[in-house]
Amino acid sequence: MLDFLKVRRRQPEMMDDAQADPKSLRASLAYIRRINRLLGYSRLIVRQLNRFSARWNPGQTIRILDVGTGSADIPLAILRWAKRRQFDVRVIGLDLHATIVEEAREAGTHEPRLQILRGDALRLPFADNSFDYAITSMFLHHLDETDVVQTLREMSRVAARGIIASDLLRLNRSYAFIWLATLLSHPMVKHDARVSIAQAFSRDEAMDLRRRAGLDFTEYRTHLLHRFVLAGEKGRGEVA
Repeated sequence: MLDFLKVRRRQPEMMDDAQADPKSLRASLAYIRRINRLLGYSRLIVRQLNRFSARWNPGQTIRILDVGTGSADIPLAILRWAKRRQFDVRVIGLDLHATIVEEAREAGTHEPRLQILRGDALRLPFADNSFDYAITSMFLHHLDETDVVQTLREMSRVAARGIIASDLLRLNRSYAFIWLATLLSHPMVKHDARVSIAQAFSRDEAMDLRRRAGLDFTEYRTHLLHRFVLAGEKGRGEVA
């Protein structure tokens, strides 16, 4: 492994700055949407929900919270899938960044089953078991380890049925891919993409965060060998 990837290196991403240039931020969000679509990251979340759906009752309303929703492309992908399957799914997307919340609301303007709220992942503004599932994608690597654990605990608190948490793995091939993929990109995209890999997680680190957060009902899987997902439903003898 490259020396600087041997340990997790925390560094602020430009998009996390509350005063980030809106134009640059939109460019970064557009890049994330493309990556989610092209590499199947949205489908990764949908695939997990599809597994869970085998135990949904006909006509049941399923409520999902997306923590760190970004521009809400994953909630919108979930709702397209739910419509095809004729599931009654409602999603709340939560983000703390005011400009990102505006972008997400604009993206979901014509989707009545999606609500975008501004809120803190460390103190989710919802009662226990307010949702069936809580999900998050490409958000945890923005946080310190203690805040990752707190976020996962909060997600578990508000989710009656299960959790899906997906993020990057800190690997040489991940860094090489992102370096090449962003070579001609906007400066914010280029900076944040490389920082994201440096502060991503190893498998052992992800498993330790899972343990500390009390998510023993989830299973660890990988996607395209450079992304992990922790997913499972509560109160089952086997993970989903």
